[in-house]
Amino acid sequence: MSSHVPRLSNVQCLSPSGLHRMAYTEWGDPENSRVLVCVHGLTRCGRDFDTLAKAFASDYRVVCPDVVGRGQSSWLVNPAGYVVPQYVSDMVTLIARLGVSSVDWFGTSMGGLIGLGLAGMPDTPIRSLLLNDVGPHIDAPALARIGQYVGIPKRFASLDEGADYLWSISSAFGPHTREEWLALCEPLLKAEGNGYVLRYDPSIGAAFSGVPPDAIAAGEAILWASLAAFSGRTLVVRGEQSDLLSRTTLEQMLAHAQHARAVEIAGVGHAPTFVHADQIQIARRFFDGYAD
Repeated sequence: MSSHVPRLSNVQCLSPSGLHRMAYTEWGDPENSRVLVCVHGLTRCGRDFDTLAKAFASDYRVVCPDVVGRGQSSWLVNPAGYVVPQYVSDMVTLIARLGVSSVDWFGTSMGGLIGLGLAGMPDTPIRSLLLNDVGPHIDAPALARIGQYVGIPKRFASLDEGADYLWSISSAFGPHTREEWLALCEPLLKAEGNGYVLRYDPSIGAAFSGVPPDAIAAGEAILWASLAAFSGRTLVVRGEQSDLLSRTTLEQMLAHAQHARAVEIAGVGHAPTFVHADQIQIARRFFDGYAD
């Protein structure tokens, strides 16, 4: 099979409520020890990285999981499990399945927080970390904006109507052709009855909005400590117009991290999609710092 053809697999993971299945799309040579794990944002899925994965598949084994509750993965019995510690646990299981001792990590938004949580642990398997428009502190306006749509049931008459809705809440991703946007949207929509619905558990919305302020503060403190503890290379990518990652937080991240630098992408908010050649090149230059 060509390294540029995706393979869909599953791994069984454990939560306090029992077992669940996490799906992942894999590209490249399955025997390649250079593994790049790409993890998506709150309501997205691993297919967000198709274009990036194709660009890296000749040199890396690229693994793009659907975080539990999204995409092709199971939904949790108890929605209280839709939290970063559970996601980190699932990724440890995934990496064990892959049979490698180290991985490079590309995390967009929530995927970056998961990577940051894992990177700060002793003996972490992560050797380099790209944080795409996210940091330990998330600005309140972004939380309010996301809370306006996450978990709200929607039904669409067609894929095009669903794509138009997704653009209405995601236009900060920056300019895309219609073809590019449909490619990003189709994996997020599931045929149901005579229409389409979003392919994620609506209960994620309750888990997102139900976190008390003290728990948010405690989680933020853990992530700051994780950033400081990680000894690998870190690249923080910020959309110039981002409402989620402020320049102030970015500067604090560079001060906390041991080996970090930053790149800002003009004309984009939260979050860059890395489907365009100039953005892919940013990732290529960073991860190839470890090329043999």
